[in-house]
This record gives sequence, C-alpha cells and structure tokens, in this order.
Amino acid sequence: MYEGTIFTPPFCLYNRREGGAILMSTTVSSDELLVSRLPIAIWLSLVFAASLILQNFTRPAVIASLIFALVMALHFYIHWMAHRFAQTYPWGYVLIQHMLLGIGALLLPQGYQAILIGFLPVLVAQSLAVFDQKRKIAGVLLVSVALFSALVGVLGQLRDLALLGPLLIMMLVVVIAYALLFFNQVHARVRTQAFLNDLEIAHRKVEELTLANERQRMARDLHDTLAQGVAGLIMQLEAAEAFMMQGNTGRTETIIRQSKEQARRTLADARRAIDNLRTKSAANTDFREAAEAEIERFLQAIGMVVYADIRFVRSPSRMAAEHLLQILSECLTNVAKHAQADKVWVSVSEHGGRLDLEIRDNGSGFNVNQIGKQAGHYGLLGIQERVRLFGGTLHVHSSGDGTRIRVEAPLSEGGTA
Repeated sequence: MYEGTIFTPPFCLYNRREGGAILMSTTVSSDELLVSRLPIAIWLSLVFAASLILQNFTRPAVIASLIFALVMALHFYIHWMAHRFAQTYPWGYVLIQHMLLGIGALLLPQGYQAILIGFLPVLVAQSLAVFDQKRKIAGVLLVSVALFSALVGVLGQLRDLALLGPLLIMMLVVVIAYALLFFNQVHARVRTQAFLNDLEIAHRKVEELTLANERQRMARDLHDTLAQGVAGLIMQLEAAEAFMMQGNTGRTETIIRQSKEQARRTLADARRAIDNLRTKSAANTDFREAAEAEIERFLQAIGMVVYADIRFVRSPSRMAAEHLLQILSECLTNVAKHAQADKVWVSVSEHGGRLDLEIRDNGSGFNVNQIGKQAGHYGLLGIQERVRLFGGTLHVHSSGDGTRIRVEAPLSEGGTA
C-alpha cells in the first residue's frame, strides 16, 4: 500500500508522520497539481450536472437544486483541499464527505442514483491513499455501502437496489483500477525524482572531489618544480658565496654555471608541469634514464657522495614513473636541505612484481610523527599523496643515524626498462 502518502483527487502529496518519522515527502508543482486534478474535477462536474438534470427533468425543484449546489460546492471544496483535512482528521474527512453526499441525495430524490453511483466510488478510491491499512479501507467501503443501501431503501425500492448494486460495483472496479494505476505512476515518478536528486548530489560531490584533487595536484607540482628548483638555486648560490669569500674563483664560476643550468631546468620543469595540468598526461620518459639523470644533477649541484644501485627489468606504469621521479627528486632535495648528511644511497630494484625505490642517508633524522603537521613543510605529505595515487606503499624510518624512505610501486604488465 502507499504508506504515508496522501493522493487526493487533486492527487497531491504531503508528509504524514507515523511514530514521529516522516514516511514520504515530495513536492508537486502547481501546473502538475492542476493537471492531476482536472480528470476528477471534470468527473464530479458531470455527475453534478447529471443529478440536476435527472431531478429537474420530471419534477423541477429550484430551491432544492440551489441548496444541493451549495452542498456539492462544499463537498467539492473539501475534496479539493483533502491534502489538508485528511492529514489531520482522516476519519472526520471521510464521514463529513459521506454525510454531504447523503444530504445531496435527499435533496434530489429523482437524481440520487447519479449522486451515489458517481461520488461514492471516488471516496472509496481516495481511501486507498488516505489510509495505509486494509482494514481502514474496508471500513470506508462499508460506510459507502451502508449509505448506498440506506438511501436506496429510503428513496427507491428494493428492485432499485438490485439494479443499482451491480452498477456501483462496476464503478468501484473502474475507479479503483484508475486510482491504483495513477498511484503507481506517481510513485514511479517520485522514485525517479529521488534517484535524480541522489545523482545530482553525487555529481556535486564528484565535482568537489575533482576540484580538491586538482588543487592537491597543483600544490604537489608547484612544490616539486618551482619550490625544489628555487631551493636548489639558493643552496648553490650560498655555496658560491662561501667559495667566493675563500677566494676560490674557479669553484665559484663552476657553481654559478651549474646554477644557471639549474634555473633552466627549473623553468623547463615548471613549463612541463603546466603542460601536464592542461593535458593531464605525463611525458613519455624512460624511467631508468630519468632516475640516473636526477641523481647526476644532484651530484653535480650538491657534491655529496651518492651510492646508486639501479637494477630492474620491468618498468612501472607511466603515471607511477612520473610520481616516482618526483619522489626521488623530493627525497634528494630534503637530504641536501635538512638531513645534515654527507652520504646518500639510492637503490631501485624489482621484487615480487613490485618496484622498490629506496633513498637512505646518514644524517640526523627527524620525527616521523610530525609529517604534515609543520606549516611550510609539505614534501613528505606530497610523497604520501603521490604514493596513494598510483596504489603504492610508503615506508618511512628515521632515527639519529639517518633516514630511510622506501616506496613500493606496482609494475606495468609487459613493460620493460
């Protein structure tokens, strides 16, 4: 049954509370409400006209007809506003409507047949939505049958009951079938609208998540290109300044040339990051060559002892390779800036269908519990985000003897280094 929802002959919907909970709610526009009310309004108008014609065709009754018109106007108004009256007093609504029909039938004794046959099935059909229990609907049906039998017995004869009874049953079947079909259509529309609302909410959430992911991606790319490049330039210029104060002009000139090359690389990396943001695709770069080039740049710029061991057969996916290169660059930059180390070990190896990238130093270490909590220090946080994006695993261990960062990345099917 259509639990908790009222479909009046206007067939409008309202919230009905059962045990403190709203069972169903929806909104219907004024145009839709008017369209749904029109069939019932037309039917009631035709029954009203037929009743007047039957009464006044053989025995005109002007005053009774006027009073009947007022009674039916009240009946129609209550019918039209059923979403308000039936919500609070459903049984009161049903009994008042039956009482008005009884008065109308008594006012027009020559047209009572049309009144009973035309109006009572509509009230019974309406009870399908007013009440959510079958016994209550059966109660409305019994009230209608009792009123029908009583009025036929008072205004007609016994043979009229035998004639009008089957007509009432036929009208009940037709009107109830129409009501059930209409209720099914309305409920299907309500469910469809609910699905559309859910889809709209999900779409908005997807848009919000997409924007958040894009912001995180831009932050990572800016950190891994501009921030790292500028940090490297600062370290090189500081070294050049130190050598200049020592009078070592040859070494100073070498570092300045390296700084110029670093500035060009930073500019190229920034442009590549911008292109990637526009096209959302990474450059097709050989991972082994790119990793070796990154280590060589670090060695030339910093002059730290680097032990590199790169041994693997299958390459990671293009997305994983892009993120692994950025992770390698970030780790080497952090070693130069924060670790206070003089040696660093870089290894890339293949184990059990996964590629392991490990960067280790002999520096002072740091507190791993502070990752992502210090303002302005987002390198390791960016590494965590990158590892999550390509479905890898990150291991960070740091103590007073140094730091070790190991990243496990899935290997691409059939890829070779």
